[in-house]
Amino acid sequence: MHTRSLYFISAAVTSLFLWSCSGNNSTSSPAAKPGAPNTDYKPAFEGQTKIGRVKTATSYKVEKIADHLGIPWAIIPMPDGRLLLTEKTGYMEIVSTDGVLLKKITGFPEVNKGGQGGLLDVALDPAFTTNKTIYWSFSEKHGDSNLTAVAKGQLSEADSSIKNPVVIFRATPALKSENHYGSRLVFDKDGNLFVSAGERSILEGRKQAQWLNSDLGKVFKITKDGHPAPGNPFINQPDARPEIYSYGHRNPQSLDLNPVTGDLWEAEFGPRGGDEVNLIKPGKNYGWPTITYGIEYDGNKIGDAIQQKEGMEQPVYYWDPVVSPSGMIFYTSDSIPEWKNNLFIACLSSTQVVRLVIENNKVVGEESLLSDKKERLRDITQLNGKLYVVTDTGILYRISKS
Repeated sequence: MHTRSLYFISAAVTSLFLWSCSGNNSTSSPAAKPGAPNTDYKPAFEGQTKIGRVKTATSYKVEKIADHLGIPWAIIPMPDGRLLLTEKTGYMEIVSTDGVLLKKITGFPEVNKGGQGGLLDVALDPAFTTNKTIYWSFSEKHGDSNLTAVAKGQLSEADSSIKNPVVIFRATPALKSENHYGSRLVFDKDGNLFVSAGERSILEGRKQAQWLNSDLGKVFKITKDGHPAPGNPFINQPDARPEIYSYGHRNPQSLDLNPVTGDLWEAEFGPRGGDEVNLIKPGKNYGWPTITYGIEYDGNKIGDAIQQKEGMEQPVYYWDPVVSPSGMIFYTSDSIPEWKNNLFIACLSSTQVVRLVIENNKVVGEESLLSDKKERLRDITQLNGKLYVVTDTGILYRISKS
């Protein structure tokens, strides 16, 4: 059982960098009116975008149960029924399901908290109840550059600190950018860790999303000690990083495992248009920046402005205009039966939780939740049939059956 469901990257260069920095995420240009598509690109198949809307029939309630939680980036459940949050500036918080701050956890390695960086995702070791080990991702400074790093250590609640922190993986090369770290963590059933890393926003990193000798724009599968997981697709290929599981990604901030099939699903930021949901298969190329359903922030085309190419995977679903997908979770509870196995994505610029109904690996329905709150929603998790959503402003919402 993985821990996110425990109990379940010239003028064009300048424009790209500035827009990627704005609002601490990649969003569409203000020149694009809300609801207006940025391109006239056509989907590769019916239902790949703008699927029919659905509406939850079950009565549910949304409660604001906490605020002033700093700048949260991730939220996950703990085995004893509490919640663990990461705070971007470099610490974690343990919070009750009623929103009460119980402990502040410190002692983490220094993070680069500029731009989109900071202390990012967190996952519990599958044997957390006995070894108290947690894993976290963060933006790590290297000289005048930065990279996405993954570390682990033991959570000591007695003195509210992390013990024996050690970095187990770094997505190299480090670049002079404070954006597109990606950075979600998910354990699989075998105890290996999936890690996502962005291409760092700047053009120097963007092209490396297609390079197998670079860690930028990739999803990795590693062991608890940071080694390549057995059976990885490029483990015996010369000039390829053996930790790579898939490649051709832009800024993947969403990962979760489908509770029915066990497949890995991912969502990532497009540029101006072209946010994607992908079904991740080992060794596959997801196309960025060669194929995309988006354009540059200044309105120019990207590359050859193509959306399909042989040998490159199509997204299961995409958005234009963007939604800015951050954390996501498959709902596994029976509390609201019509939500079971649906995918819920916390979104930033579109200030909503997107609910996707998925059948046979296709999106067949979409619903928007919490849009009335007008908050940038950073991450979402579930516990005891309830959904918990954190915002960039430090608010915690609980969604439950009425």
